[in-house]
Amino acid sequence: MAVEPVYTAVESAAKALSLFQGLRMTRVGLDNIPAEGGAVLAVNHTGYLDFVQLALAVGAVDRKLRLMAKAELANNKVMAFLMRGCGVIPVDRTAGAGAYLAAVERLREGELVGVYPEATISRSFEIKELKSGAARMALDAGVPIVPVIVWGAQRIATKGRPKSLGRHRFPVTVEVGRPIGPREPADALTETLHKEMDAILRRVQDGFDHPAGADWVPRRLGGSAPTIEEAAEMDRREAEERRSR
Repeated sequence: MAVEPVYTAVESAAKALSLFQGLRMTRVGLDNIPAEGGAVLAVNHTGYLDFVQLALAVGAVDRKLRLMAKAELANNKVMAFLMRGCGVIPVDRTAGAGAYLAAVERLREGELVGVYPEATISRSFEIKELKSGAARMALDAGVPIVPVIVWGAQRIATKGRPKSLGRHRFPVTVEVGRPIGPREPADALTETLHKEMDAILRRVQDGFDHPAGADWVPRRLGGSAPTIEEAAEMDRREAEERRSR
């Protein structure tokens, strides 16, 4: 992927924002990002800005990220310009075949494609059930799938919680797991990916201070975030409201 001027400008702005916010960044396992060739980077989804830390981690090893993101973001003219300039692959949730084929093509061309296999933000901050698209892309393109966990970014901006975009010095960790070869059927590969992402998430969480009752902390760790079951019900109701509109 050529270094597009817009991508470079956005990357610089993201670095400046992270410095302004005083984020205390920890990056682990960056050597697991392939130095060359295509790979699916499968990242957990706890907040609106997970992708920023993922892209900066990829940039730290001198590579660029081709992110998949929902197409409706491009309804805003500024966002549409930035998405085109950064090579984002827009995903129409009612007809995703075109985005899937575009992603597979980018992978075969040797690019890194970032995917949220949970599809939507996890309100529980646990790993939700994964869609099989990330695994199928890896299999169709013949490239590895790399599990990635971003933890702490949900404190900046996520669903149902006030945004904290100023200077706050939150700790944020990005850990990249070992690449998983595209050798299993899609369902089995998706299950393997889920297990790896959950294991990395729990390992990362062990290094964090999780205040009791905090709304950004999973219930399992003493926080007040919804349980996986409660979050699933909230997602179901939201989907029904979206369909009715």
